[in-house]
Amino acid sequence: MFSFLRRDPGRLTPRQARQRTGDGTAVLIDVRETPEWDAGHAPGALHLPLSRLTAGAPLPAAARGRPVVTICRSGHRSRQAAELLSRRGVEVTDVAGGMIAWARAGLPVIGPGGSGGVIP
Repeated sequence: MFSFLRRDPGRLTPRQARQRTGDGTAVLIDVRETPEWDAGHAPGALHLPLSRLTAGAPLPAAARGRPVVTICRSGHRSRQAAELLSRRGVEVTDVAGGMIAWARAGLPVIGPGGSGGVIP
């Protein structure tokens, strides 16, 4: 109804996202599909693929009522997810450059069994 008053979701650098989610200020949600997530993701991130989110899936319980930071491979899908969540009334930002920028910044990526992961 008052969508013209709604702010666009902001964008964070990977380091800003790590700080905000690492100190518990926000929850990191990875919106990539399962094979991408399985190959490598940020420690502590929750997984909710964009395909499920656009189909109406709710946020994971641990993220409800909390600020959210979305991330994907390059920043495109996480931006879409942030815009969708913002329309749902969620306080949300996304990570510019996604997991590619996260890994390039030297931030940790974990894969199967907690080992070193890769970003396909």
